[in-house]
Amino acid sequence: MSYWEHRKPVRRARAVDVEAVARASAALMDAGGLGALTVRAVATRLGVAPASLYSRVESVDDLFDLALDQALSDDEDVQQGMRGMGIHDLMLAFHGHLLRHPWACQVIGFRAPRGPGYLRLSEHMCSLLTESNVQDPLSASYTLSNFVIGCATTASVSDDERFRPVDPRVAPLYARLHAEDAADAHRIVATGLAALLQYHSTVQPDL
Repeated sequence: MSYWEHRKPVRRARAVDVEAVARASAALMDAGGLGALTVRAVATRLGVAPASLYSRVESVDDLFDLALDQALSDDEDVQQGMRGMGIHDLMLAFHGHLLRHPWACQVIGFRAPRGPGYLRLSEHMCSLLTESNVQDPLSASYTLSNFVIGCATTASVSDDERFRPVDPRVAPLYARLHAEDAADAHRIVATGLAALLQYHSTVQPDL
């Protein structure tokens, strides 16, 4: 169950602020990855007792949910993209967001994003795809977001991929192409998004 399904009501005037909890959780993971996030670590960062945190959240899973959504909502590039960019550039902005917060890809892998920030992003994606006459905007939105998440997940090894040689005895064509035009991570994402958008703009949903 996600945090958004069981949000606890504020029962006292000096209750811990949920946004502060969310930002503290995101900051801890920015600095130390998933393993850095614990209820005690967040409480220490906020200068409160762990029991105070449990008045607003039930477990560390709630902290993952809150951090994921707050980081997206605080990302000005993504928010600007939602105010005026087309779907291609919006997805590039989302990719940049995930590169700045690598832990977000991992959290998405085990916590379906259901916070208001991610719901607004999903709604806007579906609206843009519908306006572009995409036949199946929901499937297209999943395809685009999953592609971007996958690219961001493997971004940490992109330099290794670019500079590590390929044995031409095993893969001669791949070795030649790799040597002539080493992959550029940003170009791969931009080209892939363009191809996926073209596909979803022309293919009927039952194919």
